[in-house]
Amino acid sequence: MLGLLGKKLGMTQVYDDAGAVHPVTVVELGPCTVVQVKTVATDGYDALQLGFGTPKAARLTKPLRGHFEKKSVGLATHLREFRTARAGEFKVGERLMVTAFEPGDTVDVKGVTKGRGFQGVMKRCGKHGGPASHGSDFHRRPGSIGMRTWPGRVPKNMGMPGHMGVENVTTRNLTVIKVRPEENLLFVKGALPGTTGGIVAVISRATDFESRPALKASETAVKE
Repeated sequence: MLGLLGKKLGMTQVYDDAGAVHPVTVVELGPCTVVQVKTVATDGYDALQLGFGTPKAARLTKPLRGHFEKKSVGLATHLREFRTARAGEFKVGERLMVTAFEPGDTVDVKGVTKGRGFQGVMKRCGKHGGPASHGSDFHRRPGSIGMRTWPGRVPKNMGMPGHMGVENVTTRNLTVIKVRPEENLLFVKGALPGTTGGIVAVISRATDFESRPALKASETAVKE
């Protein structure tokens, strides 16, 4: 399924035509440039490599700058591949826009969760902890984690204190509430993973998404 890269701007609320209020996350989505088209004949699978953002050339490595120069496209801050069976219908250098999304579309959003540092088992693993009343010396600790005589070991995947967050997470089946194409904004109902300003990938679950005419921007419609 094809999607676009964008930047999470934060949460707000919007009203629909019936007057109902919806909590939404605002994403600055695209425009994304097609940097590379991969097909079964050349790479063994069908995919599009999309670029998002405009960095300074000095902040990119020489191999990455060479990759963009070889494709004769502008520099991009972020690169991401999207598997799609219709990759052959796209050309290097095309701009993909948020206008392809429509209110009511169902999307999946991928992002990196906030870093929360070192946390205990109650926050990190959802364990209950011990009694909270007076006289107890066991409140928020993990308690016994081992076995008795047999098998006499700690089971695999036992929840323990440790680093929490900074993980790739996909939130599925979210609904697009509103699209503001003149500002490249997408309003998605609910919360999205990641921090404000973090990069997210919004993947459409619509079967006709790749063939929508509004996906590809004409030269005059591209907002520089």
